[in-house]
Amino acid sequence: MSALGLDSINILAERLLASVRKNPLYSGLIGTGVLGSVWIINDYNEWVAFGTGGSPPNPFGYFRMTLLRIMFAYHIPNQTNHNTISDGEPSYLKTSIAPRAGGGPKMMPRILPQRQVPEFIDPSTENYLMKLVNEIGRAHPDLVEVKPSVNEGKTTDGIYARKENPKLNPLVLSQHRLDGEIAHAHPNDRSLHVWLSTSDARKVVEAGWGRRFPLPIVHAGWIMVYAPRTTSEMEVIEHIVKAGVRWVTGVAI
Repeated sequence: MSALGLDSINILAERLLASVRKNPLYSGLIGTGVLGSVWIINDYNEWVAFGTGGSPPNPFGYFRMTLLRIMFAYHIPNQTNHNTISDGEPSYLKTSIAPRAGGGPKMMPRILPQRQVPEFIDPSTENYLMKLVNEIGRAHPDLVEVKPSVNEGKTTDGIYARKENPKLNPLVLSQHRLDGEIAHAHPNDRSLHVWLSTSDARKVVEAGWGRRFPLPIVHAGWIMVYAPRTTSEMEVIEHIVKAGVRWVTGVAI
């Protein structure tokens, strides 16, 4: 670059700096813009690194997630309030659910994917949990099939009801977003999403074992279930998943 060009840039920079000094508002706007940009970049990188679930791991996916985060902020208090879930549908939980020790876990800050902050889990419990979906599929091939979960961007396997089943819950045909999915587990935090009757979902949320899905555009029984940490807690999770199978397929397992 010529000396004349450098001089022009220096003059422009000096004028800009002088304008900022004369008007503190400019300083505030510039500072806010810089801090906001740093926060967004950091938030985006953390979102991608943790796993984005069913959202594309790119700027478009992040923008969509952020927009939903704003649109459905009003629903956040409802997620852990069991009174926002109707108890008008049948219950298939065979026994009562004991409250989760210590209450619910801390949650990751973003609306999607819906995840908890990972907690310690006994290795044998983790192994059992991550095999549960496929074990149910192998044991009941006439009722369900196991395939990549569309709701999780095909990043984990889900249990899906077979639609040729004559006892299939009619809601499956109207809940197009869920498309007959009963449950899936998330490898990065070991939580799950399970489709229950609203009566059972209400019980799970009341016991501190789960929360409503952050987007109130699906059946209220589609809830997040927190990760088990021990063998006894794994029994609770299996009980919940089997209640989901009964609700969606119409058949107890």
